[in-house]
Amino acid sequence: MLNKDLWKKKIKAILSLDSHPGHISAGFAVGVFISFTPFFGLHTPLAIAAAFVFRLNKLTCITGAWVNTPITVIPILGLSYKLGRMLRGLPSAELHTTSLQWRYLEKHASSLLLGTSILGFIAAIFAYFICYYLVLRFRQKDETLAELANEMEETGEDVE
Repeated sequence: MLNKDLWKKKIKAILSLDSHPGHISAGFAVGVFISFTPFFGLHTPLAIAAAFVFRLNKLTCITGAWVNTPITVIPILGLSYKLGRMLRGLPSAELHTTSLQWRYLEKHASSLLLGTSILGFIAAIFAYFICYYLVLRFRQKDETLAELANEMEETGEDVE
């Protein structure tokens, strides 16, 4: 079942990280982009790799990679496929597949990768700004975190 208290605790942990809001948000945004890719089962390893390669916040990057849930996967894949076909100049068609495993999606790879990249990029931009706003908003409620956020904003970097 969905444990609300556990989720609240995890979200609070992310919002109160001792890092610049832009750094936290960038990790989350990259994770969201990864969550839109059709490489199911590889989202978490891809997020960890991206966090190491681009020196992003690992916790927020992994959390962002879990944004695209089993409930949203099918509609996003269908929309991505249609968008990819349209951008490639092909007639609109429904995505017919028997499974979400890559071997079944591979024949639609060009359209899927193009569509998921575009939608993932747009979602990542929104995710960045929403996360940035939430971090700042959360920090304003706590005097110590607000002071830390102000220092980070003035210097433009993490405070050690």
